[in-house]
This record gives sequence, C-alpha cells and structure tokens, in this order.
Amino acid sequence: MGGKKAKGGIAKTKGTSMKKKQKKKVMDVFLKKEWYEVRAPAVFPVRHIGQTIVTKTIGNKLASDNLKGRVFDISQGDLAKDAELDSYRMFRLKVDDVQGKVCLTSFYGMRLTTDKLRSIVKKWHTLIEAFTDIKTAEGYVLRVFAIAFTKKQPGQVKTTCYAQSSQIRRIRKRIIEILEREISGNDLNSLITRLMTQSIGKEIEKQCDSIFPLQNAYVRKIKVLRTPKFDGGRLMEMHGGANVVAQMAADAGVPVQDVEEEQDQPEQEEE
Repeated sequence: MGGKKAKGGIAKTKGTSMKKKQKKKVMDVFLKKEWYEVRAPAVFPVRHIGQTIVTKTIGNKLASDNLKGRVFDISQGDLAKDAELDSYRMFRLKVDDVQGKVCLTSFYGMRLTTDKLRSIVKKWHTLIEAFTDIKTAEGYVLRVFAIAFTKKQPGQVKTTCYAQSSQIRRIRKRIIEILEREISGNDLNSLITRLMTQSIGKEIEKQCDSIFPLQNAYVRKIKVLRTPKFDGGRLMEMHGGANVVAQMAADAGVPVQDVEEEQDQPEQEEE
C-alpha cells in the first residue's frame, strides 16, 4: 500500500535498503580461562585434590576474587593415601586465599554419604540422634550432628532391641557431653584427625555402654555456622608454613609446555 510498483510488478518499500549481514567472529570461550590448583590443609595426607577453572584477570575483575569462596566436596578416600579407606566421609573445603596459581582451602564442614547412612539403618533397632553448637579455639562455631544405633546384647534371643525413652534421653545427653569435651576449645586440625580416625564415635560407644549398648556411632555431619575474621598467618600454618606455600606456588607456576619440552629433550639428543 505504501510502496510503488517498479518494472516487472515488484513493489519497493520506502526506507528499505539491502545490507549484508556481517558475520561475528566466534571465539573459543576457554581462551579466556585459566586453571588453578586446589590444595588441602597439611593435616590431610594428600594435599593436591584437583584443579578448578576461572576467567582470567581482565581490568578490575581479578581471577582470585572469583575463586575465593568456592567450596569443594572431597571424599576422605581421595584425601588419604588409601583410596578405599573411609570413602563414605565427605569433607567440605573452602577457598580462603590464592597464592600464585594455588588455591589454599580450609575446613568448611563434613558429612556422611547417603549410601553409608542407609547401610547402617536396621530394623528392630533404635536410632538415636543428637546435635549441639560448639566453638573451636580459632573461633569457628560448628553445629555437630551425631548418630548411633542400639545393639543386641550377647546371647540375646529377643528379636528387637529397643531402648526406653528415659534411656534415649540419657544417651542423647551423654553424646552432647562427649562432643563438647572432644571438640570445644580444640583447633580444627585435631578435630579433622579425630574425624578421620573415628575416635569420637568409638568414645560414644564406650561411654554409653553402661546405659544401653550402642553400635555404628558416627559424627554424621558438621556444619560451619560462623567463621572468624580471615587471618593469613593462620591459613599459612594450616598449609605447612609460608615457605611450603611459596614452594607450591612456584611449582604450580611452571608452564606445562616447558615441562613437556624438558622431558622430550633427552630423547632428541639420543637420536
């Protein structure tokens, strides 16, 4: 309606022009990324737990700012020399600082895997749970959850082994006392060591045996409610000291290409 017919009966609209669309250059997203190593505290036998990727530093946007606060769930089997040792226990590690190409992490919680919890639940037994809030020597406020199950006495013929309500209350009170005695006022390294060796669960079974025999007593979960103000010196001590951290940062800064060239160089000389 608003156009004029040209020769051949084709209508032309006013204000239109034929422009060629310019193709945008497609860039690989990973060209703007770089890899950083993630290191666990020195209390764990295995320090190197993997790598994480982040966007490179561009202008005021620092790569370290994007890395700080990242949380990793690592199995105890991967943090210990024996991969099959207590792999059902998952530790949470949080990135607190970045040195060179190395991310320094700290303890941020613990939990048991779902398959482990389901495997210890049994019929005709009483499940007892307890939790309490505890403050460590560094100022961390932790909410600690514990779980335990009643146990049949030797030579018991009766199928069930249910605990009475009064016994459950006494056991729950005793568990809270043990958790506060074992964790309150101690540092995180001693807590991690006791979790890895299952010493707290064994102590619960031993101390509660006079009330009712227990089995499969575990610290089921630890949640960090509040963390203290960041202290770089304390973080360095958790990772073995400033010298160890500096050596890790220097080793992580060596390009992979240079390492491969050094390995290939003797073979070329022999030829």
